[in-house]
Amino acid sequence: MSLLVSGTVALDNVKTPLGYKRLMLGGSASHFCMSASFFTKVSLSGVIGRDFPLAYLELFKRKKVDLSSLIRLDGKTFQWDGEYKKGDFNSAITLATQLGVLGSFKPCVAQAQRSLPYVFLANDDPDIQKQVLDQMSHPRFIGLDSMNLWITHKQKALRSLIKRADLFVANDGEACMLSGEHNLIKAAKYLHNLGPSFIVIKKGEHGVLFYGKNGSFSFPAFPVERVVDPTGAGDTFAGGLMGYLARAKKIDIATFKKGVCYATIFASFNVEGFGVQKTSILTKAMVEKRLKAFVEFISL
Repeated sequence: MSLLVSGTVALDNVKTPLGYKRLMLGGSASHFCMSASFFTKVSLSGVIGRDFPLAYLELFKRKKVDLSSLIRLDGKTFQWDGEYKKGDFNSAITLATQLGVLGSFKPCVAQAQRSLPYVFLANDDPDIQKQVLDQMSHPRFIGLDSMNLWITHKQKALRSLIKRADLFVANDGEACMLSGEHNLIKAAKYLHNLGPSFIVIKKGEHGVLFYGKNGSFSFPAFPVERVVDPTGAGDTFAGGLMGYLARAKKIDIATFKKGVCYATIFASFNVEGFGVQKTSILTKAMVEKRLKAFVEFISL
């Protein structure tokens, strides 16, 4: 089934111990689309400026991403400047943000996309996420992601959204921050009690924890020898998971286990290159080969 993702489309300037790249395709929705489109047709709701490169629009089209709800406004595209220090790829240092057109953006989902059954609200201002969700007509399954910025400054709005979600995705720090718990199982239970049936807590290089009403599980990360740029790995993970759920057309523990495995594989490719360098060129053979290796890695 088709799905709609709402989130940021950005131009990223990223520095890591392995280099510095400017004006790369970034943003939560962009990374999400790279993996979700592997499984199903994706519609993208977001905003860009007049400076957004044509080459990136062509990439979305090659991925068969429907851009009917991607609005182009006069002004600059949202930009994020970030840095990762040697020995710590888990912590992104924000050097600067330029909101550009994102600062005055009001989402408008195309009429034909408002009935899509799967919706994912990728990391963005909770007010924008709510505006998108309010335009959807009875979605079958709603996924939600956020970040520490919104937990700190817009927690009330975020909590209202969490109540409406079927799936809430957070990294370990965000889960603990929002729940007030230091134990991830307790944090997952707390988040589950807020409303979502399913909780996914991303632990970076330490894998992922899944908590659901009918069962829980935990998988490690795929062992990557050389991390280049982890920006967008969580969004790529979410795209892989939601894309698989939409294709499977069913929601149960077995489906989530397979979906989380695929999501883990996409995230592992993401960190091996800058921006979408690796995820934009993935083939079915590349993904299935690594998935097979991962299943062997985690099996008894």
